[in-house]
Amino acid sequence: MKLTIEGFHKAFESRIRLGIMSALAVNEKLSFNELKEYLDLTDGNLASHIKALEKDGFIDVSKSFVGKKPHTSYFITKAGVAAFNQHLKALENLIKSQMK
Repeated sequence: MKLTIEGFHKAFESRIRLGIMSALAVNEKLSFNELKEYLDLTDGNLASHIKALEKDGFIDVSKSFVGKKPHTSYFITKAGVAAFNQHLKALENLIKSQMK
């Protein structure tokens, strides 16, 4: 049986990017440290994947202050929701096609 990968988005091939998108899909916003702890990543590893997802327009950043401390949060964009949902649907279709 031939597998089709139509509909999969290259940006989500990395397990880390898939994890970031999954976490942001179910949370309105997450801070850098929350994402780092949730996904058990180093600062540099997380930062490079966040940068790639930002460049693609799938996530965006919100900067604010909590007291006098800067606070950076990330959230999924409308384009990110659409692309991630398409990717998940393609994955679901692939799984269903293998269960027949």
